[in-house]
Amino acid sequence: MDKNLNQLRNIIQGIEDLHKDSILQATDRMTSLAKPLKSLGKLEEIAIKLSGITGEIKNNINKKIVIIMCSDNGVVEEGVASAPQSVTLAQTINFTKGLTGVAVLAKANNTDLMVIDVGINCDFNHPKVINKKIRKSTNNIAKGQAMSYEEAIKAILVGIEAVKKAKEEGYEILGVGEMGIGNTSTSSAVLSVLTGAKVENVVGRGGGVTDEAFLRKINVIKKAIKINAPLKEDPIDVVSKVGGFDIAAMAGVFIGAAYYKVPVVIDGFISVVAALIAFRLNNKTRDYMFTSHGSREIGFKVAMKELELSPILNLDMALGEGSGCPLSFSIIDSACAVMNNMATFEEAEINDSYLDELKIMDKRSIF
Repeated sequence: MDKNLNQLRNIIQGIEDLHKDSILQATDRMTSLAKPLKSLGKLEEIAIKLSGITGEIKNNINKKIVIIMCSDNGVVEEGVASAPQSVTLAQTINFTKGLTGVAVLAKANNTDLMVIDVGINCDFNHPKVINKKIRKSTNNIAKGQAMSYEEAIKAILVGIEAVKKAKEEGYEILGVGEMGIGNTSTSSAVLSVLTGAKVENVVGRGGGVTDEAFLRKINVIKKAIKINAPLKEDPIDVVSKVGGFDIAAMAGVFIGAAYYKVPVVIDGFISVVAALIAFRLNNKTRDYMFTSHGSREIGFKVAMKELELSPILNLDMALGEGSGCPLSFSIIDSACAVMNNMATFEEAEINDSYLDELKIMDKRSIF
């Protein structure tokens, strides 16, 4: 454990600040473009933030990938999910066939998938699924902790390793998705502990459950938090006691993205909880994060508020899988096009002296 823990600590502590000079230069260029100041809103923010990550003023996102962590959760024994546990394996295989929601959206937006097994509850091998199984399923959090502290660290390191692999293969932006029946329960438990929010204020209906099952879900999560007593100040302890292998590995992707300086996109509820874990381990990780859609799950807004981020799309989605990430990639592509290809006032032969005072005010607010 000490070796893995030390490795993880070194990576977390090794995350660097954004390139501030590049942010200033990108802001200057964006301000010089022939348009009213800040008239392209979030597109401008995205392009400037991207420059801070890459150190380049003009960026092109040519290779895109969504990393999907797949794992089963022992808490399904409590009847908190509408789908049987077997769906985790079935959908993991369907990712590789291009048949799922994220798969078709990825194809439509020129995006690849990296599918990783970190804890599916069976023995199987598939040439298109990377086997990083910690073990078969977590334990039932209503009866004890989900995993050991050491297993949580191993799962986080799987996510970091996935980023390293993606970067070595030339991918320039990442999305973070998941597949694991029961993981809205584990995510809700983690979020409640990390934020101190009441369980009732973070628990949604996930894939859809009856009123009776929904009340049972709330009570199961309350019970899990009570018997496991996770330590709020230690996010790894929290995810080990009431989380899942998928959530821990996803948190590792957010940490790895910041460490390797790769922009990374949050999907929905489970993804944003993983992002919050990473943020609590090192708040610099947020600087490398972009958002996608606003999830219908009620806990999503709680986590976003903690991160002080906001979604860039509102499509009333609640699928998960990383399905919002390819849509966000297309928005980020558009932000790059603005930065790269719009004419400046000078190029457009427009005198922009009337904006001088506003430009000075804008520059003062950057940092």
